[in-house]
Amino acid sequence: MKASPYASLIIFLCSIVLALGACSKQDDGLSQSESITEHEELFVPTQEAVSYRDDIEPLLETKCLACHGCYDAPCQLKFETPDGVERGAHELEVYDGSRTEKQALTRLGIDAHSKQGWRDLGFYSVIEKHEDQSPLMAQMLQLGKRYEFAHNTRLPEELDTGLARDNVCTNLEGMADYRENHPLGGMPFGTTNLNDQEYALFMNWLEQGAKVTQREVTLSQDEKKAIDAWEKWLNRPSKEQQLVSRWLYEHLYLARLYFSDLADNGTYFEIVRSHTPSGKEIEIINTRRPNDNPEKDMYYRLAPVNEAIVHKRHITFPLNHERLGEFQQLFFEKENWTLDKLPGYSHDERQNPFTTFAAIPAQARYQFMLNEAEYFTRTFIRGPVCRGQIATDVIRDQFWAFFLAPENDAFITDPKYQEEAAPYLALAGQNDKLTDAGAEWLEFNEMRNKYLKLREATYQKAQPKGPSLADVWNGDGSNQNALLTIFRHHDSASVEKGWIGAVPTTVWLMDYPLFERTYYQLVVNFDVFGNVAHQLQTRLYFDLIRNGAEQNFLRLMPPAARKPLLESWYQNLGKLKLDISYTDVDTQFNTAETFSTQSPKDELVLRAMDKFASINAMASDPINRCENNSCERPDAKKWVKQADSTLATIASQPVKHLPGLSHLPETTLLHVTHGKERTVYTLIRNRAHTNVAFLMGEESRYKPEEDTFTVYPGIIGSYPNFIFSIPAEELKSAVEQLSQTKEEDKFRALVAHWGVRRTHHEFWDILADIVEWHKEERPRQAGILDINRYENL
Repeated sequence: MKASPYASLIIFLCSIVLALGACSKQDDGLSQSESITEHEELFVPTQEAVSYRDDIEPLLETKCLACHGCYDAPCQLKFETPDGVERGAHELEVYDGSRTEKQALTRLGIDAHSKQGWRDLGFYSVIEKHEDQSPLMAQMLQLGKRYEFAHNTRLPEELDTGLARDNVCTNLEGMADYRENHPLGGMPFGTTNLNDQEYALFMNWLEQGAKVTQREVTLSQDEKKAIDAWEKWLNRPSKEQQLVSRWLYEHLYLARLYFSDLADNGTYFEIVRSHTPSGKEIEIINTRRPNDNPEKDMYYRLAPVNEAIVHKRHITFPLNHERLGEFQQLFFEKENWTLDKLPGYSHDERQNPFTTFAAIPAQARYQFMLNEAEYFTRTFIRGPVCRGQIATDVIRDQFWAFFLAPENDAFITDPKYQEEAAPYLALAGQNDKLTDAGAEWLEFNEMRNKYLKLREATYQKAQPKGPSLADVWNGDGSNQNALLTIFRHHDSASVEKGWIGAVPTTVWLMDYPLFERTYYQLVVNFDVFGNVAHQLQTRLYFDLIRNGAEQNFLRLMPPAARKPLLESWYQNLGKLKLDISYTDVDTQFNTAETFSTQSPKDELVLRAMDKFASINAMASDPINRCENNSCERPDAKKWVKQADSTLATIASQPVKHLPGLSHLPETTLLHVTHGKERTVYTLIRNRAHTNVAFLMGEESRYKPEEDTFTVYPGIIGSYPNFIFSIPAEELKSAVEQLSQTKEEDKFRALVAHWGVRRTHHEFWDILADIVEWHKEERPRQAGILDINRYENL
């Protein structure tokens, strides 16, 4: 029997209380570094002009953007564009999970367009002199140059580099106090120093007036023609086109667009809303969300992206001439439809995309998302949302996802069901009043559960023999977006095509209502500058989405196996959540799948892997799913094959059998060298939990002895937590010792030998080499990695 629905309200209110205290700083118990050397400054001014474009910008990209390239850049000091350098810093951080009022927007390129405009918003310069004081950046670099950490030693205990640290955002007036109270807080923060040449370039540039040169993007004639063709199509005057273009904009506004049929010159574009039409200078419409009212005349434009490529926000989406024809066919020619009146931008219309865009055939909307499912899943977990623990707390550390085929999705095929279901699919979070939050959450929770009951009844009628793998989208025979793996890295996440690693604890089966709701809840309607009520309602609703995707998968299981499986995913207090917040799992209606083992979940997943092998980007994962003693990629070089086989010995094994690995963080990059060659692997720690049903209190649900590691041949994640750089001939010994060394002091000795701590004299060079290797291997996906989560092993 279900508990009172008001118990759900209690959970919501408790979540607010927990969130208000979630940002408190904790002692990490780190030990003191062995040695810090103090130096007198050695800087000789020069009359030779220092170029921002040639000298300074490359240094910002290699030595500064690793910390100053996302919304969680310390003190909002962002260096990916010259405008960010000129804008400077701010005393307020963007991320504040406890604020009761939403914060003023400070988006580069949108919320102010002049130096004075940023000063009016509270930003202060870091590159300008003031009376007798040198620029703030110069003083920070001087402080950093003054103290040198001993090579590859741990940072001192008092120097907190953790993500939850309290950044001290001082201006020039407070610099004297900062220098006295934080002598080790110079720049680059908590890493090896700039070398003398780099330091001299920065200091001379600042001494010479710190002139900033804007980036120039020169478009080819072919690019101009492509832009013109897309803008003409997007801005056609019919009501039907206007609605489709609005939907496309809301789904592509985070994308780094590129023309895949043109020569790759490194230029990317973004779709923006402008008050000015094609042929005129873009005048971006400044709204809080992409589905807010533009108020005046509005045109969709393609603007060049004029900034350094930061991996966290680099979510690519290809355009080409052929695809323009595909969009026309998908949205306008595959199914005839008309529109009498365009929807508006009211609270209710923003809240429910299923009613707002109901006129556009649902099949077209879903198929569009399926064709680029990896892109859309990336938007959930990358983009401007740089801190996500409240969201990632409600997903497993590794799980697989696949999708219901459009022709088997009742929301697509049954107009009556679509009309009845759509009103239940409104999304929480539009109303951020604290006084309304509890009652509103209760309403949305109940609406969602009513929808699931309706869905279950509809599918039972439509599938009298039960669901089967035949209902799953097969990628139309070739599209590898059909199977995805999602990894959680504590407070961030990643997605890759294919089913990677061992069979996971849970699998998600997404249909159109789930996929679209996830996108609107976590991307379009999410305000990173919002208050605690908005953020918590967003995250709590995502918890319901996860449960819905799990229940879709469970429908494929034998009826008697469903509840035991679900309860194994919701142990301990998770059982309370099952009783309070979620609808009961069906244990009566049959499945069309047949089973012959006592492990139906694994049996079904292995069957699916066989059925969809041709579209599984990781159909063969020999490192993590080693079969017949063949544990390496067959097409790799000999030394890489040996590295694969070595790493296969620790892949998918519980940490209790490899105690040394318990010392490793969520994502560890292995930089394996062989003479002048190198390759990179990611060791991904899959943390085990009794359940992931709550936003807070993760430690009480954590089962570290059951953790496993997935070994990925490449780079997973935007935030490496640590790097090991190991010669190929030493890899076997290193893996054996690192995985079996229990004692922390002995493990730290191994880290000193093979690890790349922040104080390693080649820290920046090795990090840059890893990024360069990624560019060589996956040029469209690579970008500057972020070290804000780099740990002090």
